[in-house]
Amino acid sequence: MGQTLLKVKGLQVAYGGIQAVKGVDLEVREGELVTLIGSNGAGKTTTMKAITGTLALQAGDIEYLGQSIKGQGPWDLVKQGLAMVPEGRGVFTRMTITENLQMGAYIRSDAAGIADDIEKMFTIFPRLRERKDQLAGTMSGGEQQMLAMGRALMSRPKVLLLDEPSMGLSPIMVDKIFEVVRDVYAQGVTVLLVEQNASRALAIADRGYVMDSGLITMSGVGKDMLEDPKVRAAYLGE
Repeated sequence: MGQTLLKVKGLQVAYGGIQAVKGVDLEVREGELVTLIGSNGAGKTTTMKAITGTLALQAGDIEYLGQSIKGQGPWDLVKQGLAMVPEGRGVFTRMTITENLQMGAYIRSDAAGIADDIEKMFTIFPRLRERKDQLAGTMSGGEQQMLAMGRALMSRPKVLLLDEPSMGLSPIMVDKIFEVVRDVYAQGVTVLLVEQNASRALAIADRGYVMDSGLITMSGVGKDMLEDPKVRAAYLGE
């Protein structure tokens, strides 16, 4: 694996008066797919929000490409190659599918490249092509998740951060989303995936971290963790 792209050191975050993250260390190296798993309320989404600058840090630091990005907002981070697909998707409901994808490329000015990438997104997500002139708010949850992923990829990120992409989706749509995550990773995009579906996430991850009550309690190679009895008992219902 390549250099360390993202490094979280001693991260502490309070959210709504509660100490949600109590001292987290994790790293993502270039070319890796790393997953952060854990039960609901473990602090996974809070960690992601802190990394992407939507929540303030109480303590600790976040480094990207060897430089601290503490205090920088999502806008600055996208320009540097960090793109986030938030939990709940956050698509622009009153814009069309095509307009949403164009918004994903707001930091770019290469019109021909943007048009090519929109075409690429339509190839990855054929359902978006079928509905390209439809308002995003009229789409199903799974379609909106595809659109949110496509929109993030339009910025040509170095690191794609995905927060609970399979949440609330039908089993068929979950299959599709994981297939796309695998494809994006295969094309050379580094991925940090926060996911409640531990078995699916660990099956495709190079490495995994388990988060519980605001702390990292375990880490290792994805496939090894999938076989670990403690992980299986706690997160895979065995």
